[in-house]
Amino acid sequence: MVHPWHEVTPAFEEVPLPEGCRAIIEIPKGSSNKYELDKGSGMLRLDRVLSSAVYYPANYGFVPQTLAEDDDPLDILVFSAEKIEPMCICDARIVGLMTMVDEGQPDHKVIAVLSNDPEYADYTKASSFPKHTFRMLKRFFEDYKTLENKGVEVDEILPAEVAHAILEDSLDRYARQRRIGGMKGLVM
Repeated sequence: MVHPWHEVTPAFEEVPLPEGCRAIIEIPKGSSNKYELDKGSGMLRLDRVLSSAVYYPANYGFVPQTLAEDDDPLDILVFSAEKIEPMCICDARIVGLMTMVDEGQPDHKVIAVLSNDPEYADYTKASSFPKHTFRMLKRFFEDYKTLENKGVEVDEILPAEVAHAILEDSLDRYARQRRIGGMKGLVM
């Protein structure tokens, strides 16, 4: 079985890194289930059902072969006309970054669009989106842990260039950890 974090290539031909990347979807838009990659097995685990009356406003997943500051793969939100099924590999074009602090740790969310979705083809930067889209996104992340008594701080949406730097840093951090055998789920 292929381990989606370690064995899927993060780049795709049509849009070079860091402007675009592959995403592995964990949670389809519209879901109230919080699925998460089990780092050891590569399987998808149901982490919890959200306690608040909210649902994911975009497809949510991670970028393979990345290691974010929270020691998880880098999170990515992929906007598309349709929901994308869990564990689906998709090609995404990066348009922005949402910065968060989740339980005291940085928890960046790359914002992207499905690269071959005609409904999102004209969106090249986060500022092109309707303002309400990101008000909803921000509100979701502010509220989704409220009933669990966990604090989350959400900042403004930043431009794609900031996301590119975060992606490059996460790719480098993953490569460094992999070289020294520090990656869970890899056979040494």
